[in-house]
Amino acid sequence: MAENLQSFDGFPNRSIALLAELGANNNRVWFEAHKAELQAQLLAPAQSFVLALGAQLQAIDPELRVDPRTDGAGVLMRIYRDTRFSSDPSPYKTNVSGLFWAGPGKKTERPAFGFQLGADGLELMAGIFVFPPLLLAAYRQAVADDRRGAELAAALSQLQRDGYTIAGEHYRRVPAGYDPQHPRAVLLRYNGLYATPPRLAPHDATRPNVVDRCAAHMQAMAPIYRWLCQLVVPAAT
Repeated sequence: MAENLQSFDGFPNRSIALLAELGANNNRVWFEAHKAELQAQLLAPAQSFVLALGAQLQAIDPELRVDPRTDGAGVLMRIYRDTRFSSDPSPYKTNVSGLFWAGPGKKTERPAFGFQLGADGLELMAGIFVFPPLLLAAYRQAVADDRRGAELAAALSQLQRDGYTIAGEHYRRVPAGYDPQHPRAVLLRYNGLYATPPRLAPHDATRPNVVDRCAAHMQAMAPIYRWLCQLVVPAAT
């Protein structure tokens, strides 16, 4: 391991318990009564986790942002839910999540490495959940390309053989302008592309090796991240 990396000895056991309690008491009264404990036992450890994991991920891409702010401007997502367009009035998220991304634009619209810690464990991902329109167009062109498409298919096949799940299929039909019989027709029906390993159990998140385990999974998924980062986005008209 490289020198001078941030250390992280695992999330406190209390972090997992607090997430479970928040899920059972998702209201302002409970949240305000436990706000200081949430900061000390959940958000502060999450910031340390971001710094430690981010230091390792920069070996994959030195341009990845490692910003531990909790207001949504950095890696971490805000714990407050946006309920304006939701039928669920619950004011708080019952997980702590984040995306490490590089380049301009929103982190949710860029290839990224992500994590989500909940009472049921720690989930990881690499890729992008939903392509913005211009990136979707570039993705489809690359999938259809003989060389680039074959590179992606080979990388995805290797990950699946290693036990990773590939997700993002959304459309029922191949988009207009592409051959429905294309050898990568399934990938053309995706509106996002990301890989996930099996979820780490809650107790795994509390162990001193959690950062190394996460980094190893993200290193394995790095071919998807790199492939997506090479997409040539067409200019807006």
